Amino acid sequence: MKPLSIQILSDGKPGHENQSYGLAEAIGRLREVEVSKISLSEVKGGIARFRHAWKQSGLLPRPDLILGAGHAVHPAMLALARRNKVPCVVMMKPTLPCGLFDLCLVPEHDLGGKSPSGHVIPTLGALNRVPPAKRDGRDGGIILLGGPSSSYGWDQAAVTTAVKAIVEDGRSLKWLATDSRRSPEGTLPGIAAAVPGVEAHLHAGTGRNWLPEKLATASEAWVTEESISMIYEALSSGARVGLLPVPATKKAGRVARGIAKLAEAGFVTRFAEWSPRTGLTEAPRVLREADRCAEIVLERLIKR
Repeated sequence: MKPLSIQILSDGKPGHENQSYGLAEAIGRLREVEVSKISLSEVKGGIARFRHAWKQSGLLPRPDLILGAGHAVHPAMLALARRNKVPCVVMMKPTLPCGLFDLCLVPEHDLGGKSPSGHVIPTLGALNRVPPAKRDGRDGGIILLGGPSSSYGWDQAAVTTAVKAIVEDGRSLKWLATDSRRSPEGTLPGIAAAVPGVEAHLHAGTGRNWLPEKLATASEAWVTEESISMIYEALSSGARVGLLPVPATKKAGRVARGIAKLAEAGFVTRFAEWSPRTGLTEAPRVLREADRCAEIVLERLIKR
């Protein structure tokens, strides 16, 4: 069987690209693949993106499958899929009608409680690149810091207090911490200075593989509550997951409702409900949404 040629359209946003590569790599765990990427991050305007994608695609091997995430890549995805007469899969809820795509992999919290059409596969959170969980050698702890968003503010003192209590309780673990693009300036250095024993890694200095690799060795992961993508990455790793407190700035929206459902189902433990005696809740199962979706894509769209 020849390798499956997968073409990824990228808008340059790490979170979007992470989803496409997460699905491509999950497919690669089921059969041999060859993955290429067309970047549209430096191209402005819909027509310019379309022309750039069309030209770049002509220089690459003909794909068997096209993947993408982010509104900027949707028109080019559809055009290249029709040019090559191959299926395309979009991640996240598209602005264009779902029926235009062969499959849409959409997080449940973006569906607003509506029943999905046949083109839509609901997922628990966004897909990611975290590899299957290792059973042995998980002796680390990791702190993942987000930042203010449209629904949440930021309380540096509260986060620092929580991290200090967690690290002091888990002295036997090697603790790492990293921030994100949304983290206020000085967040990570401030926590590292206040909590001895935490090894700080600024996100700007880590590569694309750093977080998946570190999560694979962590037995505990603590994530600030607004960081929905990192929460699902941690849940995909097999680590026990805790939520660090950040203040909500408005009534519960779709993200907050999704997090509340995770807590109610026992997937995550909020810091307010954690204690050194009880520790973190063991999740009912490890979330392997990229692998589940990979099987669906191969079954529905790829001729065996």
